Amino acid sequence: MTREEALDSVKANVENENSVKHMLATESIMRALAQMLGEDEEEWGLTGLLHDIDMELTEGDMNSHSKLGADLVREMGVSETVAHAVLAHNETHGIPRETKLDKALFCADPLTGLITAAALVRPDKKLASVEVKSVRKRFKEKSFAAGASRENIATCSELGLELDEFLELSLKAMQGIAGDLGL
Repeated sequence: MTREEALDSVKANVENENSVKHMLATESIMRALAQMLGEDEEEWGLTGLLHDIDMELTEGDMNSHSKLGADLVREMGVSETVAHAVLAHNETHGIPRETKLDKALFCADPLTGLITAAALVRPDKKLASVEVKSVRKRFKEKSFAAGASRENIATCSELGLELDEFLELSLKAMQGIAGDLGL
C-alpha cells in the first residue's frame, strides 16, 4: 500500500478534519522515530497514518476501536506487523506491545494531542513558536490536554529514548508538516 492509497482510505473513512490531522501528526512522528531507530520509514509512517482509521466507524467505542481498524488495514494489504501495532495501541484490549513498532505507536499517539494543545495556547497558534521546554512544562501539568496520557508518552523509554529527546524529535516532526496541520 502506498502512502497516497492510505491517505485516500483515511479520508474515505474519517470525516472529522481534526482526526485526520491527528493521524497525519502521528505519521510524522512515526517516520521520525523510524529514521532515528533505523527502521522502515514507510511501514512506520503508514502505521501512524492508519492507526485511527476506524474511530468514527466504531463511534469512539473503545471496546471495538482498533479491532476493526486492524481488520481494515489487513484488508488494505498492509503487513501483519502494522495490523498488530494498530490493534495494540488501544490498551483496552490488553494486547501486549511486543515490537518497536507497537511501542512507538503507543507513545506517539497521545503526544500529538499534547503538542497540538501547546501550539493552540500560543498567541500565534503556530507550531513554529512552540519550544521543547514549553511542551515539557505542559507535560507536567496533568490538567493540560488531560486526554494525552503522560504514562503512555513516557513509555518512549522502552525505545531507549529519554523523554526530552522524544519530545524534541516529535515537535520537530510535527513542525515539518505544520501547514498540513493548520498550525
